[in-house]
Amino acid sequence: MAAHRLRVLLLEDSEDDALLVTRLLGRHEPTPEFRRIETEAELEAALSEPEWDCVISDYHMPAFSGLAALAIVRRHSADVPFILVSATIGEEAAVAAMKAGASDYVMKNNLARLLPAFQRELREARARRESQRRIERLAYYDPVTGLANRTLFGERLEQFIAAAKREECMLAVVVVELERIAIVNDSLGRPSRDALVAQMGERLQRWMPDASHLARVGADRFAIVLTGLKQESQVAHSLQEALRQCLFEPFRLEESEFRATAKAGVALYPADGGTAELLLRNGEAAVARARAGGEQYLFYAERMTTRIAEQLAMEDRLRRALGNGEFQLHYQPKVDLDGRRIAAVEALIRWQSPELGLVYPSQFIPLLEDTGMILDVGAWVLGQAVRDHRHWVVQGVSAPRVAVNVSVSQLHRRDFVAVVTQAMGTVTVPPAIDLEITESVLMKDIQGSIRKLSAIRDLGLNIAIDDFGTGYSSLGYLAKLPIHALKIDRSFIVGMLDDPDTMTLVGTIVTLAHSLGLMVVAEGVETEAQVRALRSLGCDQMQGYLLGGPVPRDEMTAVLGRQDAAA
Repeated sequence: MAAHRLRVLLLEDSEDDALLVTRLLGRHEPTPEFRRIETEAELEAALSEPEWDCVISDYHMPAFSGLAALAIVRRHSADVPFILVSATIGEEAAVAAMKAGASDYVMKNNLARLLPAFQRELREARARRESQRRIERLAYYDPVTGLANRTLFGERLEQFIAAAKREECMLAVVVVELERIAIVNDSLGRPSRDALVAQMGERLQRWMPDASHLARVGADRFAIVLTGLKQESQVAHSLQEALRQCLFEPFRLEESEFRATAKAGVALYPADGGTAELLLRNGEAAVARARAGGEQYLFYAERMTTRIAEQLAMEDRLRRALGNGEFQLHYQPKVDLDGRRIAAVEALIRWQSPELGLVYPSQFIPLLEDTGMILDVGAWVLGQAVRDHRHWVVQGVSAPRVAVNVSVSQLHRRDFVAVVTQAMGTVTVPPAIDLEITESVLMKDIQGSIRKLSAIRDLGLNIAIDDFGTGYSSLGYLAKLPIHALKIDRSFIVGMLDDPDTMTLVGTIVTLAHSLGLMVVAEGVETEAQVRALRSLGCDQMQGYLLGGPVPRDEMTAVLGRQDAAA
């Protein structure tokens, strides 16, 4: 970084005197940068610029006086050195100037004294600034760890709260309390206690490099603010990782090692408070409860602790489920409107948990999405659908096309096409697989979706837009997407018999799809009246509990066998 350039403001109406002053002060190292001015307006303009290191002013000037200049300078800065230079100033006037805030005065017949006075004032000004910085640092920073103290953390936290309010997201204040710190203080003394605290501060900063999110708020307490949160479980994961990283290795105290433990308390914005003071106080109340109850951490709202514990337990079960083969696919038929034959099936995941029994997707798919496990589980679903389709082929039944749902996380992965390619295997005739992708997912990155789906079509797969009508598709993009079918969202099918406008909308979707060469599938069909209406509108296929619910593979095998026998 470039060294600071000394800037000197010179108020002098005489060019000769100004030249003499600049020559004298030019001996200083580093050489100052000078600006000469003569009027009050010029002075006001100059003082609006970045800080000056010294102001040197003539006492008598035609436009205005040195005392007037001094008053203006002091209004802008109480600290910048101000040296008066005069040929006629008397002792009383000089004393009055010093009382008014001048740093020194030098007679023009003794200008040799100017350079030492200038250098002295620079040193003293620098010392005053450094002293002020030390005072301010003591007021806002912890001397042991160098982290923000409680006062500064509170100010920063208010800013974080304001940002969270604007962005409509959560934030968390986590209070971490080191345990057994009194033992260290009593047995090894305060230097060892401070060493322990300092090392903990260093480890927290390695885990959270942005120091504005950290503070030491008590003798044995640190505070962390976590921002941009969408759900509470993110706090638990972050906290567990922080404690693991910070406490895994022993601390070095003098010639010995010390294993430290910690408790933590969490307060959430906005649920647990809307101000920095309240959130920090509630975080401390939570850590006090954790200490009293022997828990590693607690949320301020006890129900939240229970909820997060249940969610983390569910996450752990889900991680084991994939490795233990607890997931299975059920298949729901898609039936032709005319012959009511099964033309395709949709693969729907189920979880057969040893502890919980059969778990339906609504209870665990959101958690898979939130944790990122949907990527591995989604790849498994695709591979299992391929295996089940081949099973039907080997069994000699009329194997239907199998539709597999794709999540936003899967589609937006860079290696999405590679994952699908791997699942398809290397057989000459690819399995009859369709991918179903919701309208809103496609529209998040339409150009990227077009590229990826075109590559998928080249693999021999078909692609359908699921839940059509609930998103915001552009008709122009709809024509460009490499798709083969639209699935009308069940909300339209349920409401079309009672609402003429909805019936018209369904008919319009069917006509639009057919004009683009697309097949139309109606979801959520539950009555014969809906079947008749869809037939009259020209819909191609339908799906719903009237026509059959999801069943395991072997049961679907039997259904397909009976259908073949009846043909």
